[in-house]
Parts: sequence; structure tokens; C-alpha cells
Amino acid sequence: MSISMYEFSIPVFVRYLNNLSAILTKAAAYAADKQIQESVLITDRLYPNMFPLARQIQIACDVVKGAGARLSGMEAPKYEDNEATFDELQTRITNTIAFLQSVPADKINGTEDKEIVLQAGPNEFKFKGSDYLKLWALPNLYFHVTTTYNILRHNGLDIGKMDFLGAP
Repeated sequence: MSISMYEFSIPVFVRYLNNLSAILTKAAAYAADKQIQESVLITDRLYPNMFPLARQIQIACDVVKGAGARLSGMEAPKYEDNEATFDELQTRITNTIAFLQSVPADKINGTEDKEIVLQAGPNEFKFKGSDYLKLWALPNLYFHVTTTYNILRHNGLDIGKMDFLGAP
């Protein structure tokens, strides 16, 4: 049995964005309970040269909406990158999930060999569709969700591995 490009992309993207949303819900409750201003957590970073929590979430959303768009040939929604509250970050996640769920499976399936050209900073990358998904989109999603998790865990939020993975 083979698994399609769609099955390896859109449902996985949605799952991890939902997990990220659940983690942010816990973070908002934690901040309220501990009387921590949301901005303290949202602007925190693990190291001075790393992006803060808000940017980690923005990039996670951008990576998957970009992947859905590039693979399907659809246009990705554009966001302002100005989220400063947990509610605004949740809205970004919700909007990204809505876009991903609008992508038809037949526009993703069969894109294994589609040429994907991606500009990242000064670098241009070229991939086959399957390599783009396996070697760029999924690892970037996991990296930025993990970094968000780590920032919040470092700040005392009581979350664990199952929060990251989600229920089976």
C-alpha cells in the first residue's frame, strides 16, 4: 500500500498546527494563572540570535501554507506577521488550517516530481515535490513547533511529549 503526497502533507500539517494551538491554549491559561503578561512569553526566545515565540509560530504556519500552495499550484494567503497576543496567534493558526483544508487532494497527489523552487533569504533551493515535502516542509514544521514547545517549557509551562505529538 502506498501513501499519497496528500496524506503525507495536508493531514500532517493540520495535526501539528492543532497540537500547536492546544499548546498555546495551555500557555494562555498558564500566563493568566501565574499573572505573566502574554508579551513576556510571546517575545521570549531560547537564545539571543533565535527568533522569539511569535516568529516561530508565524514560520510554522508559513512553511505549511507555502507547501500546500506550491504543491497544489494554489495561491497561499498572505499574513502581516504582526501577531502580538495568543488570540492573534491562534487566529493565524486557524486561518492556516482553513487554507490547508481547502486544498483538494487531487491537486497534491501526483506532485512527487513537480519542480519546486524556493527562495529562502539569499538562497534559492530547487526540489522535486517529494523531496521538498520530506526534506524541507516537514522538517521545518517540526523544528518551529518544537522550538515553540521548548520556549514555553523553558518558561515553566507544564507540557510534555504528548502535547507535541497529540493523541494517537
